[in-house]
Amino acid sequence: MEGKNHRMFRASHVQLERQDRQDQWEKLDEFQSGISQALLELEMNSDLKVQLREFNITAAKEIKVVDGRKAIIIFVPVPQLKSFQKVQVRLVRELEKKFSEKHAVFIAQRRILPKPTRKSSTKNKQKCPRSCMLTAVHDAILEDLVFPSEIVGKRICVKLDCSRLINVHLDKAEQRGAQGGNFFWCV
Repeated sequence: MEGKNHRMFRASHVQLERQDRQDQWEKLDEFQSGISQALLELEMNSDLKVQLREFNITAAKEIKVVDGRKAIIIFVPVPQLKSFQKVQVRLVRELEKKFSEKHAVFIAQRRILPKPTRKSSTKNKQKCPRSCMLTAVHDAILEDLVFPSEIVGKRICVKLDCSRLINVHLDKAEQRGAQGGNFFWCV
């Protein structure tokens, strides 16, 4: 009898945890609700209705860039990134119209797994996939930032104060067509 009560307690505990998570998801801040409202308006009014209906957004952030400019970073799930990129140019243009003086960027929500150490007491000694390593995630984020263009090369300059400046070289044909080239220099 004790086992049955224990299972019921665990089931109710799991249900409470799910309810807490749903409450957290429902409590969006003002900025994220503004982004979701703008995307909902785009879905209702534009010809992007079919494409936008199946998309999910995990988070949205607003960051300050050099010269007091701001950028909107919208995080999407990794499996949906390719389908987002099909309509990304039009989405970015519409979002930049709605939020004037702000750049809009779509980035996949990726996770960096910690590097296993000798002292780590993990029983699972699997190797970490390359896609979850620090450098692979940073390279993928950089690819997402300059999406319509393709990265040909990059140089990392380390200054005396140990800050890094990454010079990204884009393809010449796509470099002329890239909008907001100064923005990528600022990020």
